[in-house]
Amino acid sequence: MKIEVRDVPPRAAWALEQAGVHPLLARLYAARGVSSAAELDDGLAQLLPPDRLQGAQAAAVLLADAIAAGRRICIVADYDCDGATACAVGLRGLRLLGATQLDYLVPDRVIDGYGLTPPIAERVAARGAELLITVDNGIASVEGVARARALGLQVLVTDHHLPGGALPPADGIVNPNQPGCGFESKALAGVGVMFYVLLALRAELRARGRFSAATQPRLDSLLPLVALGTVADVVPLDANNRRLVAQGLRRIRAGQMPVGLAALFAVAGRATPRAGSFDFGFALGPRINAAGRLADMTLGIELLLTDDAARAAELAATLDAINRERREIEGGMREQALQIAEGLFEPHADPPAALAVFDPDFHEGVVGIVAARLKDRLHRPTFVFAASGAPGREHELKGSGRSIAGFHLRDALDLVAKRHPGVLLRFGGHAMAAGCTIDEHQFDTFERALQQVATEWLDAATLTRRLHTDGALPPEYRRPDVVDLLHDAVWGQGFAPPVFSEELEIVGQRLVGEKHLALKLRHQGQPVDGIWFGRTEPLPARALLAFRLEADEWQGVRRVRLLIEGLGA
Repeated sequence: MKIEVRDVPPRAAWALEQAGVHPLLARLYAARGVSSAAELDDGLAQLLPPDRLQGAQAAAVLLADAIAAGRRICIVADYDCDGATACAVGLRGLRLLGATQLDYLVPDRVIDGYGLTPPIAERVAARGAELLITVDNGIASVEGVARARALGLQVLVTDHHLPGGALPPADGIVNPNQPGCGFESKALAGVGVMFYVLLALRAELRARGRFSAATQPRLDSLLPLVALGTVADVVPLDANNRRLVAQGLRRIRAGQMPVGLAALFAVAGRATPRAGSFDFGFALGPRINAAGRLADMTLGIELLLTDDAARAAELAATLDAINRERREIEGGMREQALQIAEGLFEPHADPPAALAVFDPDFHEGVVGIVAARLKDRLHRPTFVFAASGAPGREHELKGSGRSIAGFHLRDALDLVAKRHPGVLLRFGGHAMAAGCTIDEHQFDTFERALQQVATEWLDAATLTRRLHTDGALPPEYRRPDVVDLLHDAVWGQGFAPPVFSEELEIVGQRLVGEKHLALKLRHQGQPVDGIWFGRTEPLPARALLAFRLEADEWQGVRRVRLLIEGLGA
């Protein structure tokens, strides 16, 4: 692993510090591209206005008319955390704004696949809906939207994914990534797009005299759900997304959140007064996602919709159990997939430029997670395949891929499709994550084709694992209150949490739990504890280590501990 220290523009760091930002935070923010304290203002007034989002005003008119006419509205959601939170935000927000005839439907990952398909449109029509709203999907559902329109439904597409060659024939489309949209934040998650549609709808209803600025419903109660979906979907945390997340966290820490979120914090053993973006990505998000992977995402959406604390506790416990099952399945698959992958190259040799792994026993619901784990372990673009569980498609393999910097996964699939017509039955995605479907007998062809593209596109520098860090930690900042300061800030995709690096003396080391390395370290001449989760190999007497900070409490005393992230070559 090559450890690279981020550059810190001195003028930006100085300007932030002069504006009252803590010196350490000033350095961290400057290294992440922040140049003025105004960019750190997370007030609601600083959110980008909805009138800049193309299609939002037309969507507001469509929805306001539907509410006035008492039309039945059905939301078609996606089966991940972003889709679940977007659905809950849509239903809660529309109810606040006067809609009474509301319904929702979530496609089944295995049977229905992704997005608004013609059969889904038919099911929505059969339920008596008159207006169909997609959340976190729909921009590529040309056939599904056409079928819905043919059945007499009005269709509003709200999505954030990249469009294909043709836009669906919807009555309205709201997507910051559609052609011609000048909205400054292209990184909105699906839940963020739906929240913005509600802001535009409220403004439209206000203009129609439905309520005044003083009496209008408050939509900020939805921000905890917006924050969860935004972080869980791993979209880049640009300034606008950071404001949405910060506002959601502020309300959660004050105890202002749906009872379902409180129940999720409880089963995850997390304290809401100390909630951070880490909790969304690693505690709450996986429990919601587990429902869509192994069971029915309706469980997750019902949890986010209920106002009954007892029901919320029951649903959260169910999701927690499903997530434990998911971890067990994932753990077994990960070890099996790693053995298969390592069988593709000689011991101590470099892996191939890209990996494709399949086993008949793999579970379709967790192939994406396992691909991510293998990619992290071997630093190669990786696809993991499982047999399709859809009736009549047992011969098909469904694959999920994760990539490394410098290898655009969706473009790679496009090149494979052009070079080998018929190998890919379906594919889609973006640079770092993509999915595809192939016939089982085409697996070897796909594997060779993917490796060929990777060999052409990737060089030794790209295939070298790099960890970007914030350099040395001044010893005066190795304090629990500084750990709390860092914890309270918003970090995530595109705005990486602080990781420091420097040469440390290893005074003592021992294995704990047979798979973690407990360390006694000397940092800047002072003793400090450390832990490296998942490492069993011993370290030399001195080593260049990358580490995060954690406040560890023992017998009522809080001390700083270093969580080791990597070893520099």
